[in-house]
Amino acid sequence: MAQLFFKYGAMNSGKTIEILKVAYNYEEQNKPVVIMTSGLDNRDEIGVVSSRIGLRREGIAIFNETDVFQTVKELDFEPACVLIDEAQFLSKEHIFQLAHIVDNLGIPVMAFGLKNDFKNELFEGSEYLLLYADKIEEMKTICWYCHRKAIMNMRLIDGKPVYAGEQIQIGGNESYFPVCRKHYFNPPLDTIEVK
Repeated sequence: MAQLFFKYGAMNSGKTIEILKVAYNYEEQNKPVVIMTSGLDNRDEIGVVSSRIGLRREGIAIFNETDVFQTVKELDFEPACVLIDEAQFLSKEHIFQLAHIVDNLGIPVMAFGLKNDFKNELFEGSEYLLLYADKIEEMKTICWYCHRKAIMNMRLIDGKPVYAGEQIQIGGNESYFPVCRKHYFNPPLDTIEVK
């Protein structure tokens, strides 16, 4: 039975590499997949799913006006699975469309993304995935400063943490660190080093 999965984690938890791994596993068995990603993520190229370790793959970009259900329904093949990267940037309507893909087309959907932003508020896409997903799984990584589990994302500007500003600012290690709660509220300012 098809289900809607939400796999979330802090920055650097391996979400994108997991998508690429899942796609490879399906395709190795001659089961085609569809990879989609938010059109907001322009770190590499729009519509490209790209991991920090250098693996990348083209996908379908999702913009505000994109009807994800119709896009999948109108494909010239039936995918064995739909894989979504950067799901936190999707809208409530997009999440409903993902649920319709599962419920009406019988195709499993695996969405990957951040749960919370740098202010520790839910992203819209994540909020509705937490409400509507059949299965939710946390992908773990460690704090930039210690060995605790990272559960928050710290935004940096000029190497200093910031706690206010626009929710969406696209970036990687130059802009965000995965951190534990202790170091989110008490970062060791003298040890911040962007790699």
